[in-house]
Parts: sequence; structure tokens; C-alpha cells
Amino acid sequence: MEFVLYEVKDYVGIITINRPKALNALNSQVLEELDQVLDSVDSSTVRCLILTGAGEKSFVAGADIGEMSNLTKAEGEAFGKKGNDVFRKLETLSVPVIAAINGFALGGGCEISMSCDIRICSDNAVFGQPEVGLGITPGFGGTQRLARTVGVGMAKQMIYTGRNIKAEEALRIGLVNAVYPQEELMAAAQKLAAVIAQNAPIAVRNCKKAINEGLQVDMDQAVVIEEKLFGDCFETEDQKAGMGNFLEKDKEKKLKVVPFKNC
Repeated sequence: MEFVLYEVKDYVGIITINRPKALNALNSQVLEELDQVLDSVDSSTVRCLILTGAGEKSFVAGADIGEMSNLTKAEGEAFGKKGNDVFRKLETLSVPVIAAINGFALGGGCEISMSCDIRICSDNAVFGQPEVGLGITPGFGGTQRLARTVGVGMAKQMIYTGRNIKAEEALRIGLVNAVYPQEELMAAAQKLAAVIAQNAPIAVRNCKKAINEGLQVDMDQAVVIEEKLFGDCFETEDQKAGMGNFLEKDKEKKLKVVPFKNC
């Protein structure tokens, strides 16, 4: 791997897009390497992922304009499909993914962050879908995920104007969950990932599946999806251990209660 780094420690995997001289812009090679890394994620050893960019300036500054500038219609559509296939694989990965957004998240960078489950960012982060200024539309899911994340009106405003927004506005509109000083961002992401990784992995994976699949259907169908995934947790070691520990603690707590004496 030349442009994508991957490491695992204590059930947490960290994927770093490592092309800092190009502000971690996404070209075909980056997308191919990211696709390979996602295929290698093993849910038996990884319970949560963090996705970030190398350097202090940029998470992902967008797709590589140099590569896109001379594409034909057919090639443009194929490049869009290539990005969408990888981002969809990230979005539907069985384990939760946290985007630790350190700096620019523009175009494809904003789009890949929205393919993650949770987004946190540094105080110097900048978000936007500036594609209309380049004579194109967002091509890696931006027109679809942004509207689902921040609402149709705000998404249309951001996309039609091509205007960038800073970290605090991204927090205000719900594009990110939290903002941290840049030097604290990765520590915050690792702390959040560690909390997720400590929970029952089957339950966490089923929660992700229930939320993602339930959002694509009406409520009657959505609750059926939840029922099946809820039932799927039973008879697992996670469920037996989790409920057994709770009942044991509850029993110990009751034994420690000293009844009041009559006054």
C-alpha cells in the first residue's frame, strides 16, 4: 500500500489516507487501496474503525482534479461508480466507523466522511461540496447523503452555492457530532472507539445494521428488521455474558442493602 495505511490495536483499526502532499486527494489508486483495506477488515479482531487523513491540513481535500479534468462522459460515470462502490462498502461495513476529520473535508472528503457512522472533527476543519464551481455535480454520494444527514434545505444550499463551512457550523447543522482542538482529535477518536469496542460486538454490529437498513424502508418494515436483529442476539455468548453479569451485579447490590430499623 502506497497511499493507505492500516493498523489494529486493542480491537480498534485505524485507516489513514496517506497522501499529504496532495492534501490526501482521492485518485484511482487511493480508491483501489482503500477498497483492498476494507476487504481485509476482520470483525473478529476489529470492533471499531477510525478513518483519518495524514498530516495536519487535510482529512481528504476531494477527488483528484488532475485525474478528472480530461475524463469523457463514460469515464466520468465510471469514476463516480468506482468511488461510490468503495464508499458504499465503507458505509455497510459490519463494524462502526468513526471519521476523525483533521482539516479539509471537501467534495469527496465530505462524501467519504458521510459514509462513516460518526463524524468528529478538529477546530480547523472545513467542509463543503464545491463541485458546481468545477462544472460538475458531487459524484461520490454527496447529493444523497448530505440531504439525509443535514436535511434537504441545508444540503441544497451547500451544494447549489458550493460554499464551504467551518467546524462550528458543521456542528450546528448536525454534520459532525463534536469539535476538538486539532491536537486532541485522534485521542478523542480513540477514546470513543475504545468505548464502542468494549461493548458486545454482535449487538453493536446488529445495531448498525438495524439503523442503516431501517432508514431505507417505512416504519412497518423497519421494526421487523429490528425484531429479527434483536432476536438474532439471543443465545449468543455476548447476550448470555451481558445479562448474566447484570443479574449477578443486581443480586450483589440487593445483598448489600441494609434495611431501615424501626424508629
